[in-house]
Amino acid sequence: MEHLAEQLSSIKASFILLGPELVLSTGIVVLVILGLIKKIQKTTLTAMSALTFVVAIAVSLALSRSMAQESAALFGGMLRRDSFSSYLGLLIDISGLLTVAMTWRRQQLQRALSEYYALLITITLGAHLLVMSVNLLMVFLSLEMVSLSSYVLAGFAFSRKGTEGSMKYFLFGSVSSAAMLYGFSLLYGLTGTLDFSLGEFTRPLIDHPSPLFFIAAFLGLAGFLYKMAAAPLHPWAPDVYEAAPMPVIAFFAVVPKLAGLGVLTRFTLALYAYGQSSFDWQFVLSLVAMLSLTVGNFSALWQKNAKRLMGYSSIAQSGFLLVGVAAFVPQGIHYMLFYASAYVVMNFLVFLYLQYFESLGCTTLESFAGSGKILVWPAVFLLVGFVALTGLPPTGGFTGKLFIFSSLWDAYQLSGKGVLLWLMVFGLLNTVVSLFYYLRIPFYAFVRSGEINAKPNYLTFENLLGLILVLGVLYLFFNPGLLMGWINKINFVL
Repeated sequence: MEHLAEQLSSIKASFILLGPELVLSTGIVVLVILGLIKKIQKTTLTAMSALTFVVAIAVSLALSRSMAQESAALFGGMLRRDSFSSYLGLLIDISGLLTVAMTWRRQQLQRALSEYYALLITITLGAHLLVMSVNLLMVFLSLEMVSLSSYVLAGFAFSRKGTEGSMKYFLFGSVSSAAMLYGFSLLYGLTGTLDFSLGEFTRPLIDHPSPLFFIAAFLGLAGFLYKMAAAPLHPWAPDVYEAAPMPVIAFFAVVPKLAGLGVLTRFTLALYAYGQSSFDWQFVLSLVAMLSLTVGNFSALWQKNAKRLMGYSSIAQSGFLLVGVAAFVPQGIHYMLFYASAYVVMNFLVFLYLQYFESLGCTTLESFAGSGKILVWPAVFLLVGFVALTGLPPTGGFTGKLFIFSSLWDAYQLSGKGVLLWLMVFGLLNTVVSLFYYLRIPFYAFVRSGEINAKPNYLTFENLLGLILVLGVLYLFFNPGLLMGWINKINFVL
């Protein structure tokens, strides 16, 4: 009885620390119920979903501050609530709120609106659980919560192309999930535990190394790399990005990517075994990062559709985020979180205005010709977003990439590994390559002549939200110390 009482007490304490997730779960239930009421208005659904994200942000912010120097195991070690997972959860919630703001301006998403918002929040909830997961079974369940909802949401354009994109997403996702689950089963058989944060998991990796360990762990990584749209598990991204509605792909470009990045960071550090592993996981991650950078950037050079271009851009951005993890130094994780924060802002800035121009019929790069001379501020704000994604000053993208590459250089000086130097060279060269495709749309907008059927109207919702995002991107360049001061308080615990 005493053991049962202790377990019930532990579960009760776990629920208290699960504030944002409980808010999101409640939001899902409320939205589904509201969807059953036929006379419910779109504004009510939008307001409820926005309120859910705002409350979740507030609770995440409170938890991340209170847990700056401590962590807590939840539900018998299935989840770990710490400042690392709380900060990523905060970025995920902000991304969800920005997606709701974009959806409010998307008239084509009137159909099945309650299901749309419920799926959006379900993915957010799954992402929260994924970044907290330290148990292989919980990792799989959380990843599937994100994946299954994403497959449905990808087809919300309700078109033939959208159905094809959703089906491709499902097929690739099923294969990667099967490979990941098989790898997890092998790891469980080899270690005897599902909790990869325990010493029982890392000890066999050190004492009894086997090629089967490497195969099992590599299969396990497949699911994380798939959610991040990192090469070589990237072929689904361009088709899904082209077919899905703009708010959905803006959401996909951030939330599943950050969730996969969070759990991949924990998992690879466990495999690394504090540098005592017989297998060079730093080399593996560096190779994946180089492949993602090269495939994403060079493939984007040949794209003529704006959405497909951003699909390949997402693959390249996964490579940049992986650079911070591949350094395997504490400041690398902190700098990765800074770049992830900047990426959220500049990614939504670009997609916000791509959606605006799409509503005017601008879908291919050539169709942007002459738009910068008529719609000056939207084109200028879009230019700022592309400059930030390239990593040029004066934007937060430059600061983030500078931080990430500085941590990589520090790791190279400590270890002397040639692969880290090659990764830095690949990263810098690919930054130059990205300049050629990120600035193609601004080139057509400001340099090429063309006609666009639109009248300038600067007092719009897009320009107000865009101005806020632009100021955020510029602020992260001119004063990165405020955000880095907060991030440096994050105590990463495996």
